[in-house]
Amino acid sequence: EIIDSCKQYTMWSWSAQKSVDPIVMAKANGIYFWDGHGKRYIDLNSQLMCVNIGHQHPVVIQAIKDQCDELVYAGPNMATKVRAEFGPLLSKHTPNNLNKFFFTLGGSEANENAIKLAKFHTNRYKIISRYRSYHGGTHCSIMLTGDPRRWPNEIGSPMGGIIRAFDPYKYRSILYKDGMSDEEFSHLCLKQLEETILYENPDSIAAMILETVTGTNGLIPPPAGYLPGLRALLSKYGILMICDEVMCGLGRTGQWFACNHWNVIPDIITMAKGITSAYMPLGVVAISNDIAKSFDEKVFSGGLTYNGHPLALAAANATIKVMENENIINNSEVIGLYLNSKLNELKDKHISIGDVRSIGLFGALELVKNRKTKEPFSNYSVKDSTLNRLMKYLRDHGIFAFSAGTLLFVNPPLVINKEQLDEAINIVDKALEIVD
Repeated sequence: EIIDSCKQYTMWSWSAQKSVDPIVMAKANGIYFWDGHGKRYIDLNSQLMCVNIGHQHPVVIQAIKDQCDELVYAGPNMATKVRAEFGPLLSKHTPNNLNKFFFTLGGSEANENAIKLAKFHTNRYKIISRYRSYHGGTHCSIMLTGDPRRWPNEIGSPMGGIIRAFDPYKYRSILYKDGMSDEEFSHLCLKQLEETILYENPDSIAAMILETVTGTNGLIPPPAGYLPGLRALLSKYGILMICDEVMCGLGRTGQWFACNHWNVIPDIITMAKGITSAYMPLGVVAISNDIAKSFDEKVFSGGLTYNGHPLALAAANATIKVMENENIINNSEVIGLYLNSKLNELKDKHISIGDVRSIGLFGALELVKNRKTKEPFSNYSVKDSTLNRLMKYLRDHGIFAFSAGTLLFVNPPLVINKEQLDEAINIVDKALEIVD
């Protein structure tokens, strides 16, 4: 009855409606959830890479309940206790000088407003984005997106001023040659990008938006030298650096923010998902002091009815405290190293694995038909039936996982331990025999 009613009245996202096959999610706890028949699943994707502290954490749930009793809603122009508490909490962890925050309801809106801020601040109109990217489903953010979800949204779109750039995707880049160091590869990628910038007139480019670690379009950590080199290149031409950390931020990579791995300070960071562990909808734009100051006298033409919603901020404040008090960032780093070793063990065993990429508890297996030719199981936009059988096996055996293109992702809640991870990896191991 639940499935029938949901399918009858719901327009499902990113789906042909007749193909939707949802699980009835009845309850959840920690890294697990249970369906309507009592079957337990290991949540190997943290739902949509967002339930970072695990399901149903009592501290966050109590904070939401307490806020309901105190104040459910306040308009965006109101000062509230939870808003006052949020700033000092988050600014302890954002890179130095990103101490001004604009609130939205999710990552798409955060990226939309980051672009507004960049354009208003610089008085320039072009934005650089990469092909292997996803920045959200609203109009501006989907136009910035590189992957095929953008294509149908382009029909009749009036939005211009977007420059496409290639990613530092070592496994498939035509710039990479065997034996090349990461630093050499990064240098070539940045020279290619600089050439594009010069063709496009640097004085017209407001910002470059990038996922610090590319998410669903490849799970691509930047090679050594790339991110610091990119920071220097953008600064050379007065182009702002916007790091989209909606997916990779808030502990997912073993740091509070992924850019910290490379000691890079962006001008703007966008975040959502893990900021409340998805217990409530919230997006945040972290803005540098220099950019914020330019709006002291100039009006920022942006706003939302639910900006700074008390329930969302209560969840965020509690989530940050949980992450601090329970050492969750460290667990992501330590168990992340263990995850990387287990994924590489799978690669040694399964000929269908072409590449392993992971950082913290943000991991993926790139599956190929032939390791030598790197022929993928599916192209950029269409999933192969073999991968459908792989996903069915995982689901049948109590693993909730995510695949995109030719990738199988491993992104569990950041509270997972070795024994739980071993249980999940053992099932993935068996499932990979299908694609071998």
